[in-house]
Amino acid sequence: MASEGLAGALAAVLGGQGLNVHSCDSVPAGEPRAPVRLRKNVCYVVLAVFLNEQDEVLLIQEAKKECRGSWYLPAGRMEPGETIVEALQREVKEEAGLHCEPLTLLSVEERGPSWIRFVFLARATGGNLKTSKEADAESLQAGWYPRTSLPTPLRARDILHLVELAAQYRQQARHPLILPQELPCSLVCQRLVATFTNVQTVWVLVGTVGMPHLPITACGFTPMEQRGGIKMAILRLLQECLTLHHLAVETKGLLGLQHLGKDHADGVCLNVLVTVAFRNPGTQSEPPKVRGENFFWWKVMEEDLQSQLLQRLQESSVVPVNR
Repeated sequence: MASEGLAGALAAVLGGQGLNVHSCDSVPAGEPRAPVRLRKNVCYVVLAVFLNEQDEVLLIQEAKKECRGSWYLPAGRMEPGETIVEALQREVKEEAGLHCEPLTLLSVEERGPSWIRFVFLARATGGNLKTSKEADAESLQAGWYPRTSLPTPLRARDILHLVELAAQYRQQARHPLILPQELPCSLVCQRLVATFTNVQTVWVLVGTVGMPHLPITACGFTPMEQRGGIKMAILRLLQECLTLHHLAVETKGLLGLQHLGKDHADGVCLNVLVTVAFRNPGTQSEPPKVRGENFFWWKVMEEDLQSQLLQRLQESSVVPVNR
């Protein structure tokens, strides 16, 4: 891929679109690269935040024995063969009785690559709110409650932050609308938009094996990578080509998300914005030296792409990733 191809790929990723995953530039050492499988070695959870015009939040009352009677946002585990959106719509229909559509990804939460939760801002498009007369194993009932006066007990207080995140997004969107792109992937991996900036100049790290491309790192399932979270795969790739002890690396967040779920393609690809900077900048105006021949720094010359990157970096205009 020449500079034009790189520019097109970067524009697609910045626009929340996906790109096919053909291979990985970094993989965990000594770990078999078996495809990931839901219910076997990965668990994905979907969660929806609904806010109506009266600033009320949609909550469901739990039916499960361990938390029966408590309240929570509509959420549940994805099933094999589902897309992320299909899973979200199924869970909301089962637990709240409503049809819905996701508006944007709000947050991604992870406990290592084997457990990832996708949080969406969504809106109801039909259906009937589930009543106590319709209680079943999925939920006891659903209801709308004032955002500042939620019912108790809550199943967990982690939803309070998510409700506020949704309210803030509705008031002032920090990132563009981002929805999953339906593209197959066999692994849990990350495509890096790894940047180095100096004043108004931006460089992006590029992989050279095959055609030049935005590098991809596969997440590992070793205890160390599980404990460290998905950022470990980012650091592994960067360690393979940069001397990190004098650099500061920060994962800013997601630019997009890819998943299909069909034909046993249970993997996900997270398109991630990363910054690389010198801990002590001094007079350093060029990006850090790359070791080996598998990567290089591409100076982004296209003004539109450069301004988009700088804006996304300065405003942290990305979907947050939390542990």
